[in-house]
Amino acid sequence: MSCARIITLVALAAILCGAFASVSSADNSFDCNPTKPNGNVPPGERSSPDFFGNGDLWTVLWPEGNVVFRPKGPGFILPDGSLKMKFPWWRRIPDKLTIHGRRLDSSARPLRVHIGKADRKDFVPSYLIFPTQGCWEITAKAGTSSLAFVTRVSRVGYRKRSGNHKTSSP
Repeated sequence: MSCARIITLVALAAILCGAFASVSSADNSFDCNPTKPNGNVPPGERSSPDFFGNGDLWTVLWPEGNVVFRPKGPGFILPDGSLKMKFPWWRRIPDKLTIHGRRLDSSARPLRVHIGKADRKDFVPSYLIFPTQGCWEITAKAGTSSLAFVTRVSRVGYRKRSGNHKTSSP
C-alpha cells in the first residue's frame, strides 16, 4: 500500500471519527435552562415545592430540574444505555395522557414513554426513557391542555455502561 493511500485512509478515518463524535455529544455552547418547579399543587395533594403545573396538568420536577442517574440513586439504566426515570402526573380532566420529548442540545433518538395505570382517575404514573444524556424538553397533553418543561439528564459515578442496572426506585 502506498504512503499516499495510507495518509488518505488515516485522514478519512479522522474525519469520520470527528463526524460521529459531533453527532453523539452535546454542543458544549448550548445553555440548558431547566424548568424550576412553580409550586402549583394538584387538587387533593399536599403542598410541595417540587410540583410544577398549570391548573390542568401537574408533575413533580427533579431538584434544580436535573434528572441525575448515579449508583444507588433513583432510576434505571437499560441494556441499550437509555436512562429510565419515574415521573408522576396529575390531570384535572381524565382524558388520555400523552407524553412526548425531544433533545434540545443535540440530535437523539426519540424519548420513549411507559404510561402506567392507577386506581385514581386524576393520577397517572409514568416512566420517561431518555435515550441519551442531555437537555430535554418534555410535553404532556390531556385533551386540550398541555404542560411542557425542560430538564437536564445526566449520569455520574459510572465507569462503564451496565446492562439493566437498577439504581433504585424513587
